[in-house]
Amino acid sequence: MSQDDSKKPTATGMQKGLTSYGDQGFSLFLRKAFIKGAGFTDKALDRPVIGIANTGSAYNPCHGNAPQLIEAVKRGVMLAGGLPMDFPTISVHESFAAPTSMYLRNLMSMDTEEMIRAQPMDAVVLIGGCDKTVPAQLMGAASAGIPAIQLITGSMLTGSHRGERVGACTDCRRYWAKFRADEIDAEEVAAVNNQLVASVGTCSVMGTASTMACIAEALGMTVPGGASPPAVTADRIRVAEETGARAVQMAHDRLTIDKILTPDAFENAMRVLLAIGGSTNGIVHLAAIAGRVGLDIDLHALDRMGRETPVLLDLKPSGQHYMEDFHHAGGMATLLRELKPLLKLNAMTVTGRTLGEELAAAGPGFKQDVVRPFDQPIYPQGGIAVLHGNLAPGGAIIKQSAADPKLMEHEGRAVVFENAQDLAARIDAPDLDVNADDILVLKNIGPKGAPGMPEAGYIPIPMKLARAGVKDMVRISDGRMSGTGYGTIVLHVTPEAAIGGPFAQVRSGDRIRLSVKNREISLLVSDQELAQRSRDNVIVEPTAKRGYLKLFLQTVTQADQGVDFDFLRAPDTHGKTPKN
Repeated sequence: MSQDDSKKPTATGMQKGLTSYGDQGFSLFLRKAFIKGAGFTDKALDRPVIGIANTGSAYNPCHGNAPQLIEAVKRGVMLAGGLPMDFPTISVHESFAAPTSMYLRNLMSMDTEEMIRAQPMDAVVLIGGCDKTVPAQLMGAASAGIPAIQLITGSMLTGSHRGERVGACTDCRRYWAKFRADEIDAEEVAAVNNQLVASVGTCSVMGTASTMACIAEALGMTVPGGASPPAVTADRIRVAEETGARAVQMAHDRLTIDKILTPDAFENAMRVLLAIGGSTNGIVHLAAIAGRVGLDIDLHALDRMGRETPVLLDLKPSGQHYMEDFHHAGGMATLLRELKPLLKLNAMTVTGRTLGEELAAAGPGFKQDVVRPFDQPIYPQGGIAVLHGNLAPGGAIIKQSAADPKLMEHEGRAVVFENAQDLAARIDAPDLDVNADDILVLKNIGPKGAPGMPEAGYIPIPMKLARAGVKDMVRISDGRMSGTGYGTIVLHVTPEAAIGGPFAQVRSGDRIRLSVKNREISLLVSDQELAQRSRDNVIVEPTAKRGYLKLFLQTVTQADQGVDFDFLRAPDTHGKTPKN
């Protein structure tokens, strides 16, 4: 860069990122000519341009309120003197994406990043909600580097089935388990199916969507109070308007995303993840977002944090309430007040003020029973524990707050399923050699093995045991589990079986020891036997001949690095988080 170039003002608004025609003046002339075809005046085009990532889709009922949110964001942008421009990106819904939404998260992040880069905008509003959309948007925006602010679509309302309050998707799993166990019939399971999702919006429990909403606010990426309002409420629309106005101010202040996604911000997010009994998926997504800004998640430090950070939020599946109850209890401000001694209060937020300043502005709390006092938690340690051992040298995860305490110190015989197809073929077979004390093992559902690391880690209780009244068993996989799931389930075993990790060598009949107290997951065979099995059982990694699957299999990382593509991570890693 020459000295003269360094003095040139940074291009903004419609002059930003001009299309390459070899003549910048003509490029701007042409751009204005086309946009004026939509009825814009020069006065409108001179304003800061605020992009609005539109993820509305008929395939995504979690984002069913996107049109209303976009209109409210536009109103906020215009009230603050900006020019709103909405644009479409990929939209990913958990139960409508095959083979799994996680397979498409990185593609959505690339779409988000490249559309931010390609189109003129001084700041961007990211509208996301369903599980993988918020992390995809934060990943893409982190790489693009401009001012960005997250707008959560919001949770659905709860329904009622025969006088019982129900909501997706913990109650989906609970009622399906009852149906599998012959406790309810087909007529009742069909009836409850009509009540589990009472409106558009994301799951009403502390699943991955609610977890990422809370994490986004803890990171400082939403306006205060942006995590909890349900999708179909006036509160959510007001948050959208405020988000639009805030985006204009961020553009003026050039408050870029790197000033918000700092090591302290990630530490705050991990504190919140532990205190809300959040989805285990939150760790994978945080690792991916951190990787985009050159940070690695330190799982050992995260586990140390977990020992001193109790679960305070009484929400399903760890507790009893739903997201709308959390909102009525004051939302994240109520939780953050209880966590205040453990938080990095100097972390910057999208408001231009620190987390500490925002907490002070939120004022005092009020009486409620959804967020417990710090000294009266619903679980004494953080919801997630990190395990290590010869079965998972790179680590594994258990959501201890949703597990059976009687099973968290357990040794049992392995009943092994080689892949998802093997599981589907045998899990309900009457002659399956299994008892309640056994440990169910599912291989090859990791990042490369499935592919896409599906939420198949919530292995069903074998039907013959379910009908005998068994409600939980130790289950282990290299895959993921929905945050709405519950049970004594070990996940994210790293390295995965498909790339030759020790997990590939587990055989039916082996003994496995789980000790959450000691943070251990071990295969009770000798090192020599394990090495011999590795020599005898050579693993051939999955490959593909073309397309996105080829790209995915060639470049996807393991769970500890966020299952991101290696070439999308920041070129240089400059630290770990948390730093303690």
